[in-house]
Amino acid sequence: MNESQTGRLLADAWSDFQEPAILWQAGTLALCLIAAWWLARLLRWRAPDDSTDALKRGAAAFRRLIFPLLAMLFLVAGRAVLAHWHKTNLLTVAIPLFGALAGIRFAVYLLRLAFAHGGWLEGFERSISTLVWVAVAMHLTGILPDIVEWLSGVEFTAGQHTLSLWMLLNGAFWVCITLLLAMWAGVALEARLMRAETLHSSLRAVFARLGKAVLLVVAVLVVLPLIGVDLTVFSLFGGALGVGLGLGLQKIVSNYVSGFIVLLDRSIRLGDMITADSHYGEVTRITTRYVVVRSLTGVEAIIPNDTLVTTTVLNHSYSDKRVRLAVRVQVAYHTDMAEALKILVDVARKHPRVERTQEPTAQVVNLADSGVELELGFWIEDPERGSQNVRSDLSLALLAEFRARGIEIPYPQREVRLVGEAQHEK
Repeated sequence: MNESQTGRLLADAWSDFQEPAILWQAGTLALCLIAAWWLARLLRWRAPDDSTDALKRGAAAFRRLIFPLLAMLFLVAGRAVLAHWHKTNLLTVAIPLFGALAGIRFAVYLLRLAFAHGGWLEGFERSISTLVWVAVAMHLTGILPDIVEWLSGVEFTAGQHTLSLWMLLNGAFWVCITLLLAMWAGVALEARLMRAETLHSSLRAVFARLGKAVLLVVAVLVVLPLIGVDLTVFSLFGGALGVGLGLGLQKIVSNYVSGFIVLLDRSIRLGDMITADSHYGEVTRITTRYVVVRSLTGVEAIIPNDTLVTTTVLNHSYSDKRVRLAVRVQVAYHTDMAEALKILVDVARKHPRVERTQEPTAQVVNLADSGVELELGFWIEDPERGSQNVRSDLSLALLAEFRARGIEIPYPQREVRLVGEAQHEK
């Protein structure tokens, strides 16, 4: 449908509004929309929770398209019936509008799927669809050229440049489109890099973030000259930004630079068990600004990268994930020490998480006041599953074994002498 046909159609529709017969078209339009809405509610189908991702996405797309497509179908049928008695210019205008609505909803949904981590796009999906549809509707109805002409007439001066409101809106639109394409390319690049098993996980994260940043910068540098913006106007802004980074944002910049250092030197990797800034846990996420350390209690500590570079970090799994643990227990002095040490080793060997390649050991570590202190040392290779639970299991097993063998775990004993009573007895 070209502009002349659209103009004639709008003129005919406007002439229909001057006649009482327009009520038949308005009633038919309302009836078609109500019928489409009711039937769309009946046909709204959701895939079961155990369905595949493809089926869930197809069901979501179907729910977005069912109402405008049914509205188009009913409007076409209503126009065919009403055309025998009355004019149908209003219905003819409404049909392409609902067709455009279906296409826009589907396109925006595909755009949201393209951004795997674009939660922000999911929240604004309906708003973006509505805004684009309004623009398309104004174009189809011929109103858009008049609005563009009015916006072009609103001009103001910025330095040596004369800008119009339409130029700014047009520039903002193309910048947004270009940035969306750059972000989509960045997401695709990240997904491709994350599947590259030959690269280390840290290098994959670095290349993905660098690729996203480069794509965004290139997108801005390409689109600005195309819309008539001279890049030299950003020279002053660049100088002010450099001063700001050097003075007020140095800590933030330090964190970002430290983040790339951590990722490149691979001193800390995903899955490592570390102690940093008095926080012990597993590294679950590494970004260019911070590292997330999840403790065994479920608490997540967000540690700035600058802290990891400038302070001592204990990496419990840097070259080897195995960790040595110890359980200490006291026995009475009259206990057979050889038997007690053998019991400690035998109990440790029975635990499924105790390392088999490195045998557990038992030693006498201290001759204490109340008894002889023994230590059971053993290794585990999965510290991310917790260490205190292993100590607890072995302590309970030792207590049960000592009771069964008649080995005494002594209580603290103190001998108290009353000097006054001793002299009286003499």
